[in-house]
Amino acid sequence: MEWFEALALLLGAIVALMAVGMPVAIAFLAANILGAWVFMGGERGVVQLLNNGLGALTTYALVPIPLFLLMGEVFFHTGLGGRMFNAIDRLLGRLPGRLSYVTVLGGTGFSTLSGSSMGSTALLGSLMVPEMTARGYKKKMSIGPILGTGGLAIIIPPSALAVLLATLAQIDVGALLIAGVIPGLILAGLYVAMIWVQTKLDPAAAPPYDVTPITLGAKLLLILRDVVPMVGVMVVCIGLMIFGIVTPSEAAAFGALGVIALAAVFRCLTVEALYKSVKGALKVTLMAYMIVFGSATFSQLLAFSGASRGLIAWATGFDLDPIWMLLAMFGVLLILGMFMEQISIMLLTVPIFFPLADSLGFDLIWFALIMLLALEISFTTPPFGLLLFVMKGVSPPGTTMRDIYLAAIPFIFCSLVLVALLIAFPPLATWLPGR
Repeated sequence: MEWFEALALLLGAIVALMAVGMPVAIAFLAANILGAWVFMGGERGVVQLLNNGLGALTTYALVPIPLFLLMGEVFFHTGLGGRMFNAIDRLLGRLPGRLSYVTVLGGTGFSTLSGSSMGSTALLGSLMVPEMTARGYKKKMSIGPILGTGGLAIIIPPSALAVLLATLAQIDVGALLIAGVIPGLILAGLYVAMIWVQTKLDPAAAPPYDVTPITLGAKLLLILRDVVPMVGVMVVCIGLMIFGIVTPSEAAAFGALGVIALAAVFRCLTVEALYKSVKGALKVTLMAYMIVFGSATFSQLLAFSGASRGLIAWATGFDLDPIWMLLAMFGVLLILGMFMEQISIMLLTVPIFFPLADSLGFDLIWFALIMLLALEISFTTPPFGLLLFVMKGVSPPGTTMRDIYLAAIPFIFCSLVLVALLIAFPPLATWLPGR
């Protein structure tokens, strides 16, 4: 069987099974069993493939995923996120469009601690949109920043999706997490600049209103009590990884323990909150582990059938400049993001794109960050970006999908600017991890 026939069989089986409503992880498993039967000698090949897939689940690199998820769930369910948002809101005073700035600043902190785009978007949407709507903010000033900061959870560590991508691609988890720090902060700065431009061009989009002034002493108290402890957990986790003191798994354990300790100190760590946090983290962790299992076996089948080797030879045979190949892969990710959720995209593309990127001479950590940005953009890409529908679910009645689409576009532009900066200046991603 030719390589393109093998690739068509494997991908066609996966797409057909997903089209009839089968869950992604199960669809990959079924297609992998079919491929093993065809390419690896029937029943013995299936047994060997399943054994190899189970071996992929025992890797130490997967440990941060449940710990980062638990960290974010505790932060959400105990109300620590609400405390931080309220503090930032009071600190900004009468700044025009201040609730939009609160969304970016507080959302960046929450995204960092949660590592969950959907959780961040759901929290920000339910917490901030009703308040901004009541204050007369236009949709572009209330919904747009939330969609943007929800995607920051993918880039700024700790990011469970970054850990999953690094595991699937078999690259250094810690290096990828650290590589996202500078680009993530740049993206947050671009969002702030976008809000400033919007308020200057259309002051009525974020009308000012009176707020109760607070003293300098009260501001310092808010910072020390409600901002520094939460942000401090994130800074310490990242710092420990940057200086090589701990592994990503140890940093994740420290972060989860730190957030639980903060919740206990603030007396908001209830049995119900802890139960919901563990349950939420467990559900996503099980899904992630099934995905790793499916991806590991899918990669082996692509290699065993010759599909990976044939595809790379075909793609590199066009004699295109590597930058055009990068843009082509980026475009494929954006197109897939319009119709598929991000984990499915990773399962389909990682086994193909990373060997191709390696053959083109790209730094794989840098390439992985570009891929994360593509996934971040596709989260909000019309018509079917996942965060668009999450936002629709928590928006006030009367909010249309058109409103949400238009609000997302300026912040998608900011992300594209960051991609251009990373392509032009790769050290933005590679300097901090020391590559």
